[in-house]
Amino acid sequence: MKKQSIKRQMIAVFICMIVCMIGAMWITNVRFLEPYYVRNKQTEFIKMYKELRTAIKKDNITDNTVSNRIQKMAEKNNISFLVLDNRNSDSDDVSIITNVHDKDLLRKQLMGYLLNQAQKNGKVLLKKKNYQIRQTKEPWTQTEYIEMWGTFSDGETFLIRSPLESIKESVQLSNRFLLYIGAAALIICAILVWFFSKRLTAPVRELATLSEKMANQDFEAKYTGGGPSEIAELGENFNQMSWKLERSISDLKSANNNLQKDIEQKEKLEQMRNDFLGNVSHELKTPLALIQGYAEGLKDGVTSDPESMDFYCDVIIDEASKMNNMVRNLLTLNQLEFGDEDITFERFDLTAVIRGVIQSMDIMAQQGNATVNFRRDEPVYVWADEFKVEQVIRNYMSNAFHHLNGEKIVEVKIYMEESRAKVTVFNTGSPIPEEDLNHIWDKFYKVDKAHTREYGGNGIGLSIVKAIMESFHQEYGVKNYENGVEFWFTLDRK
Repeated sequence: MKKQSIKRQMIAVFICMIVCMIGAMWITNVRFLEPYYVRNKQTEFIKMYKELRTAIKKDNITDNTVSNRIQKMAEKNNISFLVLDNRNSDSDDVSIITNVHDKDLLRKQLMGYLLNQAQKNGKVLLKKKNYQIRQTKEPWTQTEYIEMWGTFSDGETFLIRSPLESIKESVQLSNRFLLYIGAAALIICAILVWFFSKRLTAPVRELATLSEKMANQDFEAKYTGGGPSEIAELGENFNQMSWKLERSISDLKSANNNLQKDIEQKEKLEQMRNDFLGNVSHELKTPLALIQGYAEGLKDGVTSDPESMDFYCDVIIDEASKMNNMVRNLLTLNQLEFGDEDITFERFDLTAVIRGVIQSMDIMAQQGNATVNFRRDEPVYVWADEFKVEQVIRNYMSNAFHHLNGEKIVEVKIYMEESRAKVTVFNTGSPIPEEDLNHIWDKFYKVDKAHTREYGGNGIGLSIVKAIMESFHQEYGVKNYENGVEFWFTLDRK
C-alpha cells in the first residue's frame, strides 16, 4: 500500500476547510446579504415612521431640534421622506416636512399610492393598518426602491423611501473584497499550515525512522526531538525500549552461543584430547632434545670458551622461550576448543580495534620495513567478543609480518556486506602452495618448517583463529594472489 504523508494530509484538510469556509461565506454573502439589508431597512423605516408620528402628535415637528434629529436619522440611514397635510386642500404647499429639495417626485409617488395608481409590479413586503412597505422600481429612472407609505392618526400622509442600488453595489463590492481577502487568507493559511505541520510531523518522521532502525537491530539510533509533548514522551519510551532490546539480544546471543558450544563440546572432546597429546609430544621433542644436549655439554665441560658457553646458554633460553610460548598458545587453544573460556557477545567498534592492533604492532612493522595500509575512519559496529577478535587480528597481522616479501605491504580492509562485516589482511609475498591451503588451520601444521622455526612459530596461531571464529559461528578463510596472500573473517553487524 502506498504511504500517505501525514503532512500532506494535514495541509490538504486545512486548505479544504479554509476554502469551504471562504466559499460558504461568499455564497452566504451573495444569497442573504440583500434580503438581510431589506429586512434591516424595514426596521429603520418603522423607526422613522414612529419618530415622525411622535413629532406630529406632539405638534413639534417644525421645531429645529426635532427637525434636525429627524434629518440626521434620515441621512444616517440613506432615507428620503415626505409628510403631507392633506386636510388643507386650499394650500399650494401642503408639505409639513421633507429632507429633499425636489419634493414633486416624492409627492407624485405618494399621490399615486393614495389614488391607487402606483406601479403594479411592486412587491409588498409588509402591510399594516396605517402603512405598508413595498419594493418597487421607479418607471422614470428604472431604479429600485424600498418605499413605505401611509397615514398618521390626524390625517397626514407620508412617504419614506430608500434606493436598493446602493445595497446592490455594496453586495458586489463586499463579494469582491471577500474574494481578495479570502485568496490572501488562503495563501497565508497555507504557509502557516505547511510550517506548523512540518513542525508537528518532524518528530513523527523521526520516530518512524527510529522504529525502522530498531526493526533492523540498529540500536545506536536514539530519539533526540525532546520537549514536553506526548510525542517526546513516546520518543523517550522508544529509547528505553531500544536499550532494553539491545541488552536482551546481547544476552540471547551469549545464551545461544553457549548452547551451541555445549552441543558440540561432547562430540569433539575425545578426538581433541588424542590430537592434543600426539601433537604436543611431537612439538616438545625437538626443543627438549636441544635443551638437554646443550645442558649436558655445559655440564661435561665440552667447551671452556666464554663465547661458546654464552651461545649454549642462548640456545637453551631461546628453546625454553619457544616452549613457553607454545604452552601458552596450547592452553589458549585448549580452552577455546573445550569451551572452558567464557565468550561475551557485545557491540563494539571494529575500526577502533583494528587501529589499536596496528599501533601496538608498529615495532614489528618497523623491524620488517613494512608499510601498513588501513584507510577506514568511520566506525563499524559488530557483535562479538572484542578481546577474541583482537586476538584474531593480531595473529593475522603477525603471520603477515613474518611472511612478508616483495614490496613489503600489509593492507587491512573492512568490507560492508548486507548484515555482516568482512575483515581482510593482505601481505605481499609468496602464495601458499595449493596442497597446503586446506591444512594451515590444523594444529602444529607448518608450510615452511625451516622459516617457521626461524621466527619461533609453532603452527598454533591459525588454529587459535579457527577455534575463535568457530566459537563465534562465523566464516574465515585464506585466498592466494599472484603477489601475496589474503586472510579474512566475518562478523555480524546485526
